[in-house]
Amino acid sequence: MEGSLAFKTMVIVMIAALCRAMPTTSPNQEELSNAQEYLSQFFSDVGVSAPNSVWRSSLPSFEDTLKKMQEFFGLEVTGQVDANTLEVMARPRCGFTDVSRYGHFEGQPKWGKTLVTYRIIDYTPDLNQSDVDTTIAKALKLYSDVIPLDFQQIDSGTADIMITFKSRDHGDFSPFDGPSGVLAHAFSPGEGNGGDTHFDEDENWTLTSAGTNLFLVAAHELGHALGLAHSQVRTALMFPTYYYVNTEGYKLPDDDRQGIQAIYGVRETSAQPTAKPYPHPKATNKPVTKPQPRPEPNPAPTPQRLPDRCSSNLIFDAATSLQRNLVFFKDGYFWKRVSSWHGITMKRITSVWPGINKVDAAYEFRKNNIAILFQGNYYWGIRGNSILPSYPKPLTNFGFPPSVTKVDAAVHVSFTGKTLLFVNNKYWSYNERMGAMDAGYPKFIHSDFPGIGDRVDAVFENKGYLYFSHGSSQTEYDYKRRRVIRNLLNSAWMDCN
Repeated sequence: MEGSLAFKTMVIVMIAALCRAMPTTSPNQEELSNAQEYLSQFFSDVGVSAPNSVWRSSLPSFEDTLKKMQEFFGLEVTGQVDANTLEVMARPRCGFTDVSRYGHFEGQPKWGKTLVTYRIIDYTPDLNQSDVDTTIAKALKLYSDVIPLDFQQIDSGTADIMITFKSRDHGDFSPFDGPSGVLAHAFSPGEGNGGDTHFDEDENWTLTSAGTNLFLVAAHELGHALGLAHSQVRTALMFPTYYYVNTEGYKLPDDDRQGIQAIYGVRETSAQPTAKPYPHPKATNKPVTKPQPRPEPNPAPTPQRLPDRCSSNLIFDAATSLQRNLVFFKDGYFWKRVSSWHGITMKRITSVWPGINKVDAAYEFRKNNIAILFQGNYYWGIRGNSILPSYPKPLTNFGFPPSVTKVDAAVHVSFTGKTLLFVNNKYWSYNERMGAMDAGYPKFIHSDFPGIGDRVDAVFENKGYLYFSHGSSQTEYDYKRRRVIRNLLNSAWMDCN
């Protein structure tokens, strides 16, 4: 009997050893590409270098970033794209990054008031409007039950939190990706877009375990709108990936409660149902104070004159491509020319990227889905409508000498992989893969770019050509052949009659 047991034990050990020795299925190129895109979007503030790259890079390595992701989700930390890792990457989730030092946004932004208003601008056809109203109110009550903050729904004007259901590109530089994938995203508290919450209309929104449960996703996103970042606690509401739990009698989990109370404090008395769904109670004879629109930061005593995009004397501060659109900056505002239709939208810069008042130069490094915005002697990294952590940084971090206090223009040339940066009558070449300036620079503009002059106010790449602006004039330039194609006005991009 003992010999038989010993034999069986030996067989089990041999089988286990053979299983360990068997090669695992390697991920194909598409899976590697998808993994790199996932890590760049959710686990890096500057992007991720390609796996098995022969190029030396200043970017975090693919393996190191993958290990960070595996550790975050409680997976076996292998640094390899295995089946479990791919399964987690394929789960529906929130669109906000998972890189966060704490469970709060950097600087701990919060609402400096006790009553926060919200408005549902448009509704999903998947549910009755009254059900949506009730569900959003129920999600907000999770927070008002535990913190001294009340919520009120309004049906007109500008609320603190504006809520929409939209699909694909919806005007905030963070387009949705269709069914599953990213379900929703929200802005942290602040001026302009601060607190605004967007749901992907391509999802099947429900109030059950079928489809995507609106209450659970709304409660998560509104946590962002109040100042919470993602949590590594799997049972927390602010865990980044979506999974269904029973919503009957649902209360805010301990990790989320502790996080939100660390920002706003503890509600000393039991909360009243202050998040009242529309329709509102009938008005009485008592005077009612109407919700006021959010003030612009540092309001001027007199209205600021908006830049005229159709002026023949239009001078750009900066220009760049951004997620397949063209963006033109001028006097604290920017125009976006959407590639899929002939139309121009205009927004204040601070309403999308708080803290950036004016843009002197800008470029997009599309490979890592980031853009760099320069203002004075600092620069910011952005992804969509989010400013990346650890920014702004001084120009010296970019490799400029201390004598450079402002960048006039910048453009990433896709076929060379280099970024050109223009300062006065000279330019630098920055190697994105090496994360350093190329040797031998700066050089004179007029020597290397014959026909465009010796100063550049703005430059961008479009359909293989570079467009150099100086004053109100612009030069379409064939960079490969170093020759001018044609001259035009800046306003030619503005869809003016």
